[in-house]
Amino acid sequence: MSSLAIPISLARSRSTHPSPFAHCISPRLRWVFPARAAPPSSWKCINTCVRSAALPKYPTPGQNNKVHDEEYIVVNFYCFVFIHDPQHLLAKHLSFMEGRDIHGRIYLNEQGINAQYSGPKKDALAYVEFVKEDQRFSDILVQTSSTLCGHAFPRLKLRYKPSLVQVEGKISDLPLLDTSMRATPLTTSQWKNRLEAVNNVNNSSNVDVNTKSIILDVRNGYEWDIGHFQGAQRPNVDCFRSTSFGLSDSEVLDSDPLAAVDKDKTDILMYCTGGIRCDVYSTMLRRRGFKRLYTLKGGVSNYLKTEGSVGWIGNLFVFDARLSLPPSSYNSEAESEQGRVQEVVSPVKAFARCYLCDSSVSELRHRNCANIDCNLLFLCCTECLTDLRGCCCLNCTTAPRLRPVLLGHQRYKKWHHYRDLEMQSR
Repeated sequence: MSSLAIPISLARSRSTHPSPFAHCISPRLRWVFPARAAPPSSWKCINTCVRSAALPKYPTPGQNNKVHDEEYIVVNFYCFVFIHDPQHLLAKHLSFMEGRDIHGRIYLNEQGINAQYSGPKKDALAYVEFVKEDQRFSDILVQTSSTLCGHAFPRLKLRYKPSLVQVEGKISDLPLLDTSMRATPLTTSQWKNRLEAVNNVNNSSNVDVNTKSIILDVRNGYEWDIGHFQGAQRPNVDCFRSTSFGLSDSEVLDSDPLAAVDKDKTDILMYCTGGIRCDVYSTMLRRRGFKRLYTLKGGVSNYLKTEGSVGWIGNLFVFDARLSLPPSSYNSEAESEQGRVQEVVSPVKAFARCYLCDSSVSELRHRNCANIDCNLLFLCCTECLTDLRGCCCLNCTTAPRLRPVLLGHQRYKKWHHYRDLEMQSR
């Protein structure tokens, strides 16, 4: 496939990257992208965390780890800290994993650890407790969320990785271990107050826009498309690793909200899913001379858990098989109260758009193109889903390797599953 039939008016906003779990379809598959697309490595993005309650001591591996009715959870955490011998530490972690049912992405290097994984609750929390026994990680922030369909990741990838976060160029030379170089963390209540104040100022017609704070979404563009804070600036690219807010040396760009601001006086309020991207990006901005940098501690996931969806619009994109989580997944009690008010007073306006026809979509969840050699991640309305049989464009509908249309909250299986079904039908 040499190109995709994308309407010109939608070309700016459309995602051109495969699913973050696309490797579970076929590890030998060579991806075919449009000329402007980024490589699959750009998807190796990780969430992070909020402080957990006291956790039980980890058990010895047992034989009941894969009981079907056992509760499975997703765990996320990260920590920037100096590790003298990451390979030695990696060996210890690999040894601990033996006999335990954990799938996900866990990366270690000289700058710390970044983990996102799923497993039965006892195994998943056992690993957290094992990690926290190391004094360097004793105060890590940990986030857990439920998964209703077992594992949210296809397999375990526990290895050394040169960069814990993927950005253009290497981050090994960034002073990530220097907390003074990062943005000042705000608690969720502080963030909510600042968010309300900023939006109130922005809605006032007699205020100089150059003096207001800026709410900066430090995620991927496709994440913003299904959910974001009110008043936030949409990322100028569909992949975080290419984000250039405030980093360009060229002429002032209309798409860069930081291009012409006063670096000494403008408050930059940054947020991401869990915090790690803000820690990295704020360090880059600090090097560029930005003084007043603030970030949401624990990220959006922490905010939704403690404050509910006040000021938040839509769902939260997650980098596992679930793809999208509603705010109620983090704080069902708060959402039930807020939901009753919103339902009667001010229903949320549809903001997410179909990438094919630009109509509103009712399901805030991306899907993958049915053409396995494309596998594009995109938002789609019900009509386009039916008309194009789960594909992202007309070209893909005639591709040689087509999977069936996915209905509901499903994800595609490996290619041989559909190949074998077709052979059996013949």
